[in-house]
Amino acid sequence: MKAIKKFFRYDNIGLLFALPAFLYMLIFVGYPIASNLVLSFQNVTVKNLVNGEKLFVGLQNYIELLQDSVFKRSFINTLVFTVACLVFQFLIGFALAVFFNKKFRIAKPVRGLLMMPWMIPITVTALIFKFIFATDVGILNYFLKSMSLIKENIEWLTTPSTAMVALVCANVWIGIPFNMILISTGLTTIPQELYESAQVDGVTKVQSFWRITIPMLRPTIESVLILGFIYTFKVYDLVYVMTGGGPVNTTHMLSTYSYKLSFEMFKYSKGSAVANILLVVLLIVGSFYLKITMKGEEN
Repeated sequence: MKAIKKFFRYDNIGLLFALPAFLYMLIFVGYPIASNLVLSFQNVTVKNLVNGEKLFVGLQNYIELLQDSVFKRSFINTLVFTVACLVFQFLIGFALAVFFNKKFRIAKPVRGLLMMPWMIPITVTALIFKFIFATDVGILNYFLKSMSLIKENIEWLTTPSTAMVALVCANVWIGIPFNMILISTGLTTIPQELYESAQVDGVTKVQSFWRITIPMLRPTIESVLILGFIYTFKVYDLVYVMTGGGPVNTTHMLSTYSYKLSFEMFKYSKGSAVANILLVVLLIVGSFYLKITMKGEEN
């Protein structure tokens, strides 16, 4: 009884408020992750799933994946897709943030409208861009032919070289508002006195940008890039709707290949192994983000 009363002291009451969230994360996040990890060390397919024969195979699934050409291609595709999207999202988002940070009449309404791509469900956006890049009825091919820039329709989504370009364009369109709004928030935290003092000292606007704006925005830039990496690296629905990993597995990402192994080829253990590799990469990047965030709070 004394132990119970001691636990319910005022300084421990916060643990009780955190308990529901902890139980929720434990049941709906912790258990699936642990179960998926165990599954990756077994040999579970549609054949032995019914009779419950789950053979322990150790690291065999991971070893076979390292020898799988589609897995290697999926991993490279995920990295290329993520880096390409980050570069264009950040550059365009940064430019728009700097532009709309200036005070003019329609700055706020237009900036609000530019948030629409971020608020639209990704599946809807994927369907829109799938229609834009369609071969026969696509808006892009119609526009290019009307401008006499091409003579024959380009098969954007069924050609390996152009399918990845189409995916990058769609994801960049989605991610620009996210970059813009975070960088805009960072710009508002820079004291205007710094620019005024620099102007008095004869510093040009270009010099102020590189010596004041960029250094002051460094924490924001780091957060934007790392969060952008996490959101982009785990892309699934956009790729699944637009290309389905095709043509001939050339646009598969780790997430879509994991889905294919699990629910199309019914190799559940291999699919879970791919998902775990994806999780490990995101955990490494996430821990790096937490380290930067804690360091920034200490500073």
